[in-house]
Amino acid sequence: MSTSSPEAVKKLVENMQTDLRSLSMECKKKFPPVKEAAESGIVKIKTIAARNTDILAALKENSSEVVQPFLMGCGTKEPKITQLCLAAIQRLMSHEVVSEAAAGNIINMLWQLMENGLEELKLLQTVLVLLTTNTVVHDEVLSKAIVLCFRLHFTKDNITNNTAAATVRQVVTVVFERMVAEDERFKGMAEEPPPVQGNSNRRSVSTLRPSAKDAYMLFQDLCQLVNADAPYWLVGMTEMTRTFGLELLESVLNDFPGVFLQHQEFSFLLKERVCPLVIKLFSPNIKFRQGSSGGSAASPAPVEKPYFPICMRLLRVVSVLIKHFYSLLVTECEIFLSLLVKFLDGEKPQWLRAVAVESVHRLCVQPHLLRSFCQSYDMKPHSTKVFRDIVNALGSFIQSLFIVPSAGNPASANAVAGGSGSAAQTAVQGGQGVAGVGGSLTTQAAFEYRGTWIPLMTVSVQGSAKATYLEMLDKVEPPSIPEGYAMSVAFSALLDLVRGITSMIERELSLEEEAAAAEAATREGSEAPPSQESPPEPLAHQVWEEMVNACWCGLLAALSLLLDASTDESATESILKAELTMASLCGRLSLVTPRDAFITAICKASLPPHYALTVLCSNATTLSNKSYSIQGQNVQIISPSSESHQQVVAVGQPLTVQHQGTVVLTAKNIQCMRTLLNLAHCHGAVLGTSWQLVLATLQHLVWILGLKPGVGGVLKPGRAVEGPSTVLTTAVMTDLPIISNILSRLFESSQYLDDVSLHHLINALCSLSMEAMEMAYGNNKEPSLFAVAKLLETGLVNMDRIEILWRPLTAHLLEVCQHPNARMREWGAEAVTSLIKAGLSYKHEPSLSQNQRLQLLLLNPLKELSNVLHADIRQKQLECVLQILQSQGDSLGPGWPLVLNVIGAIRNDQGESLIRTAFQCLQLVVTDFLPTMPCTCLQIVVEVAGSFGLQNQELNISLTSIGLLWNISDYFFQRGETITDELEREEALLEKQAQEKGEPLNRPFHPAPPFDCLWLCLYAKLGELCVDPRPAVRKSAGQTLFSTIAAHGTLLQQPTWHIVVWKVLFHLLDCVRKSSTTADKEKIESGGGNILIHHSRDTAEKQWAETWVLTLAGVARIFNTRRYLLQQLGDFFKAWEVLLDHIQSAALSKNNEVSLAALKSFQEILQIVTPVKDADKPDALAAMGVPPVLVDPLGGATTAAGPGRPLLRSDSLAERLAQRYMNSAQAQLPPPPAPGEELDDSALWWSAWNTWYRTGTECTRPPPPGADKPSFIPSQPFLTALVQIFPALYQHVKGGFSMEDLRKLGVILHGAVSVPISSDASPFILPSYTEAVLTSLQEAVLTALDVLQKAICVGPETLQVMYPAIFEQLLLFVEFSCKPPQYGKLETKHVANAKYNQVGAYCLLLASLSLSGSHGYPLCLHIASSV
Repeated sequence: MSTSSPEAVKKLVENMQTDLRSLSMECKKKFPPVKEAAESGIVKIKTIAARNTDILAALKENSSEVVQPFLMGCGTKEPKITQLCLAAIQRLMSHEVVSEAAAGNIINMLWQLMENGLEELKLLQTVLVLLTTNTVVHDEVLSKAIVLCFRLHFTKDNITNNTAAATVRQVVTVVFERMVAEDERFKGMAEEPPPVQGNSNRRSVSTLRPSAKDAYMLFQDLCQLVNADAPYWLVGMTEMTRTFGLELLESVLNDFPGVFLQHQEFSFLLKERVCPLVIKLFSPNIKFRQGSSGGSAASPAPVEKPYFPICMRLLRVVSVLIKHFYSLLVTECEIFLSLLVKFLDGEKPQWLRAVAVESVHRLCVQPHLLRSFCQSYDMKPHSTKVFRDIVNALGSFIQSLFIVPSAGNPASANAVAGGSGSAAQTAVQGGQGVAGVGGSLTTQAAFEYRGTWIPLMTVSVQGSAKATYLEMLDKVEPPSIPEGYAMSVAFSALLDLVRGITSMIERELSLEEEAAAAEAATREGSEAPPSQESPPEPLAHQVWEEMVNACWCGLLAALSLLLDASTDESATESILKAELTMASLCGRLSLVTPRDAFITAICKASLPPHYALTVLCSNATTLSNKSYSIQGQNVQIISPSSESHQQVVAVGQPLTVQHQGTVVLTAKNIQCMRTLLNLAHCHGAVLGTSWQLVLATLQHLVWILGLKPGVGGVLKPGRAVEGPSTVLTTAVMTDLPIISNILSRLFESSQYLDDVSLHHLINALCSLSMEAMEMAYGNNKEPSLFAVAKLLETGLVNMDRIEILWRPLTAHLLEVCQHPNARMREWGAEAVTSLIKAGLSYKHEPSLSQNQRLQLLLLNPLKELSNVLHADIRQKQLECVLQILQSQGDSLGPGWPLVLNVIGAIRNDQGESLIRTAFQCLQLVVTDFLPTMPCTCLQIVVEVAGSFGLQNQELNISLTSIGLLWNISDYFFQRGETITDELEREEALLEKQAQEKGEPLNRPFHPAPPFDCLWLCLYAKLGELCVDPRPAVRKSAGQTLFSTIAAHGTLLQQPTWHIVVWKVLFHLLDCVRKSSTTADKEKIESGGGNILIHHSRDTAEKQWAETWVLTLAGVARIFNTRRYLLQQLGDFFKAWEVLLDHIQSAALSKNNEVSLAALKSFQEILQIVTPVKDADKPDALAAMGVPPVLVDPLGGATTAAGPGRPLLRSDSLAERLAQRYMNSAQAQLPPPPAPGEELDDSALWWSAWNTWYRTGTECTRPPPPGADKPSFIPSQPFLTALVQIFPALYQHVKGGFSMEDLRKLGVILHGAVSVPISSDASPFILPSYTEAVLTSLQEAVLTALDVLQKAICVGPETLQVMYPAIFEQLLLFVEFSCKPPQYGKLETKHVANAKYNQVGAYCLLLASLSLSGSHGYPLCLHIASSV
């Protein structure tokens, strides 16, 4: 119910009357004036109530009269009456019916009561009600009321004392609340101009409104009182304590900062009164050094030693000043902050350091304030580096707590408060835990460093600075600070500082990035001008960078020391988180040195103590040499000791070369490792060059823990290769899969890094891998595969942008593949091949078929692997090719040349298994993929197949590859049109490009058409195989070459045959002839393994002879079957001459097999006739009397393989010839060919005649006179074959056969029959005495003469003159029956004459036949008688 409602008013009137009646009754006897006044008061109230509608206003107007009876009652000094009156007065006040005059009277009455020491509590209550219920009390009245309360505060009674203190606080608050309310009322009204500032306090009050003036006067007098000066306004003050005054100042400053910021007068007070006062009162604390004085007194007077109550309150005031009025008091705050830093000094009393560190903590939870410090001080050229000093002082403070104070120090004896306890104290207290502010801690978290044990307490919630000793307002004596308290506060302050500034800067950075992104988007959408907010950005960056640069050194020193000393997991976690966030922030701000320093600290903490890791040591050295300063004083960083007793969880081998023993990992090491993984995983984008530090550390930890790479580069727990030296506890064993998983996730997350960060990661991994390679040289120790495995893992997850990292990635892995260490090499190859396979199977956008450049880029490392000489790498390469063919063979497209070259990169030193694997790939290509590859690659397929034929490791593969070449030729034949079209399109393109460059087209066999070139490559490759050192390969290649030309030669264009003849066939003949003539005659025992070699092939010479035979026969057969085509070439005659030359050189070979085969080839080419209509060919040949078995040389070739055919018996030939000449002397010859052709043909046949003559001359020439024994005697079958060639040859040359030619024939025939039969062949050739049979050679000679004789008979007159010469020759042979011919000086045995008897008889018969005319018979008788 409100005090102004009718019911309340009615009740008030009734109560007033009741109170006055009670007063009247009490004073009836003793105090009649009071009684009268009370009764008149009753009448007055009734009158007011009756006459006024607004009773409260009327009461207030007449309040002086209404209150008067009660004031008189108080004047009686009777307790009962006084209480009654005070209650009534309070009731009036609470209904706000007291006027200003009445209030003044009330205060005066209360003052008298106070002076008389009456009803002190009621007085305080009354004052409070008066001041809180209305605003009528101002100026002197108000000051008197406040003084009254102050005076009651200093009475002897504790209850009154405390109540008065509370009342004073409330009254002071009320005064300032009135001012705030007044400001609200006048808000928006034009303010009067500010007064001129001066030193006088009065001058600046004149413009203030009433409530503001009261507040001003009150605050000014509080300053006066604290300074022990007389007050201006609070007249009547008798005493005052500084402690109480400082508390009041603090509450006003803290509760009403707006008043001081909005009103210049109050700001003036702050600057001119409060700050100097604080600085003055701080002076004992500044000058005092611990140990300079014994005890500490509890006197309020400012003596030259610190006084806890004053100092603590001063620090509270300073905290408030800095928090709320920093912007006003920049210079003053600089002084305060510098003082604060000084109070942390080790020479100050422990309690002072404790409250100072609490004050610092209060600053550390206000990041915006810290930023202001940095802007106002650290960034100014000649200013104190306050922010830096605060952080460094905090770090130095923490360090100092670990340094045990000397035993004789009286201050430390006074209170073991700072937090440093000696090892002895630790031992005493260790069992019980320390009861501190945070309560009893049973399992004590603590820091331990070089024997100093400091417990860790819970001092405040994260992000808030809840102080303990700054709140001890009731303490007079310095408190005893529990061990570890100061450390705990400093630790919290440090963490809050890091948390505050990092979250603030990161929040602002994020906003800036969002704004930049939005601006970029706007600019892209519409060309909007840049926003006006962009100019301040560089300044903001400067502030952030300055803040980090100012604090990182001190922070790092303190955090590293705490991390080293921490024995508690959660404390360690907090420290690591602080270091991690700082590292991340430095990274985002591109501050490389501090970033690397924080990362190095985490890395060093992850590794065992004193672990020699070069990359960290070099970084740490530069850091340890760096000292930092506080207010110009240098402070050296304490290096971590790494001697703390931690739980060992793993023992393993070090990766470094220096260590030989084992190293241990503690639980803390593993915890730090997890932080490191977290750092890399979440903040990889800002690590830059620090990846090197992070990954080097992880590599060593992974090694010690025995994690080994598995499929895809994932690290799995593996058995230590080094032996049983790796020992892992159960705790760490359960952690290993988690660590492995985090490691994998770390590299998986690289897909979210930007391109630059990704390159930093790749470079770091490559650098690590290089180090691992260096270490793996020259020792058998297993290498570290961490870097290679992670390069693979990183590559696999970044396939979508593989192009940007492919070159550095694969270039390094290819280097790894060349390493002498097999395990390292194996993983290098595994990584390269896995990446290639993954790259080819990945669904790229655009796809590889449309992005040929990317496909070639992906395949290129596969080709580069061919340069590595190690067999295991080649094996991996080929396995990869096989898998690529099986999975992506259909889509290789432009990648085929590369893949084929990889398959064909075989060397004879690679071994059978590698060549077999490579050949598997080739077989797959030839059987499955010829139709899918570009036709331009077919030539490469031929080359590759040929290279497999030429390798000498595996004969079967060589032979099979020749079969593949046959299959390829079949494919060419079947798809001829398609291949031709595609090749011609490609050719046109190449020619255009060549013309643009002004260069000729560079292609094998140019200018033959592209399809023909393909065939020529095939023939050339088979030609190479025809001269392979191995007989089986030569034979197979030769058969394939000639079969291919025979089967598919028709596809070639006419000009191409020129190349076939000269570049393929004759070149082959040259090579074979050369190899045959220089072949070794030494006997070969076996053909490899247990295979026995036949005596006819037991020397290289004999084996080459077979090749020569096959080759010559093949070439002759081609000339035979393709002569019609070949003769249209311009230089056929020259080719014919060359062929004849080859036949001659082969015929003159001392190898019987070769020489005989050469003659058979000669016979074959003599069956060629002058080209006429095809249908007439067989008849024409038959008309010439050439036997059918010689008419079909191609058929013979297909059935009896040329040189292997049996020759016709010469007696049957003689019979036929004789029969022909006797029965049909006048038979019709075939129609003559065209003149030009005949002329051409006659040149060919005469060339053949000359070859035959030269061959015959050379082989039948007897040995020179000086030779005892001829070096070589031609065999009878050879001579027989030579002579048997003449009849066929004669058919071609008979038109121009002259006497000279007959003479030449006679020389050959005479020479042939003169050659003796070698003794080993005589049993098979010579007849017995009882037999009368001619030898084959004799038959052939007589047949030759017979053919000639018959030709003369039916020939023209010009031939008749040859009769005498023929007779002469026949008679010469008849003579041999009596006198055998001489072969040089060689002695001939008599038994040999038997063969000539038969010759004589046959010669006589022949002569009689030829001369069957009138003179024939007498001549025969003459010859016979002479015989």
